[in-house]
Amino acid sequence: MKEALETIVKGIVKNPDEVDIFETEEDGNVVFELVLNPEDVGQIIGKNGRTIKSINILLNSLAGAKNEKFILKVKR
Repeated sequence: MKEALETIVKGIVKNPDEVDIFETEEDGNVVFELVLNPEDVGQIIGKNGRTIKSINILLNSLAGAKNEKFILKVKR
């Protein structure tokens, strides 16, 4: 799932070489921390958080029957 997220994020941002994704677990959920160039944070979050919500929905639907839930955190 991390690879899918990385492909999506790198396709959106202006500085794909500066994208780092760290995977941890918190309360039974998989947490992905996105470390981005400060210029790219707005693009990933989107207007009213629409882009980041859409990415999260996409990841959760890709997980399908695995019953995994994903949380995305953006860091500069």
